[in-house]
Amino acid sequence: MAATVGRICGSSLLKTNPVVVRNQVNCFSSAAGWTKGRKTLYATIGALSGGAGALLFALEQSVKASDLELHPPKNPWSHNGVFSSLDHASIRRGYEVYKQVCAACHSMRFIAYRNLVGVSHTEAEAKAEAEEVQVQDGPDENGNMFMRPGKLSDYFPNPYPNEEAARAANNGAFPPDLSYITLARHGGEDYVFALLTGYCDAPAGVVLRDGQYFNPYFPGGAISMAQALYNEVLEYTDGTPPTASQLAKDVCTFLKWAAEPEHDDRKRMVLKALYIFGALLAISYYIKRHKWTVMKSRKIAFKPPSKQ
Repeated sequence: MAATVGRICGSSLLKTNPVVVRNQVNCFSSAAGWTKGRKTLYATIGALSGGAGALLFALEQSVKASDLELHPPKNPWSHNGVFSSLDHASIRRGYEVYKQVCAACHSMRFIAYRNLVGVSHTEAEAKAEAEEVQVQDGPDENGNMFMRPGKLSDYFPNPYPNEEAARAANNGAFPPDLSYITLARHGGEDYVFALLTGYCDAPAGVVLRDGQYFNPYFPGGAISMAQALYNEVLEYTDGTPPTASQLAKDVCTFLKWAAEPEHDDRKRMVLKALYIFGALLAISYYIKRHKWTVMKSRKIAFKPPSKQ
């Protein structure tokens, strides 16, 4: 077709004019009219900005690096698989660990007793757990506050009335809320497990203040929380051996569920979606073959007219 256009309109239409192309490029280029000094200035600013960015990045990495802080190792959690669910027996044991050990200092103010129903406890068991705590309610008919047994709608109680009281009881350190701790810490449940089982003696040259303990997985190494999990520090109701690593594993699974209660439902929905889309893909492929089979299997033959 280009040859036809060239024959009709002249071969000059298909030739490239370097002057015209250069003029068009200059029209679209905003740097064409810059002076040499301006170009040098912008090049210097760009080089300085890139160097400053590289320096800031290097300084940030050097600050993050520390010989006294370890990255938690990856553990083979049973729920790490693409379609693996949480171990609900471990969630129940982890609740026991939290209730008997962790609840003395840490709150879980975003988890209610009703959330345990159908996950680790039956409705009757969750009601019994809630009734063990006393919750302030009111006012009554006389305008006074009163204490009552907990209900399923109540949230886990806070061990301290306010943050100041919590700091006063822990040498100035504020125990964090554990509702979303696995999402709020880099490493998730791996970090929490390593922190609970990583206490050791401080190396030479590390000075700890009164009420501090050394844990290489904690940023800075000095942590105000004492080691809480030991072998046989409590007894499981299902008879599982309460070793320190088992206690840490169970409470980490419980905290994983508390931070992501939709974990199992999300994976179940993905599995259902794969089944449905797989069936739809097969149907779509069949319809495509059915619609295009005539076009793809037809044969076009050219038969020149016979000479008379």
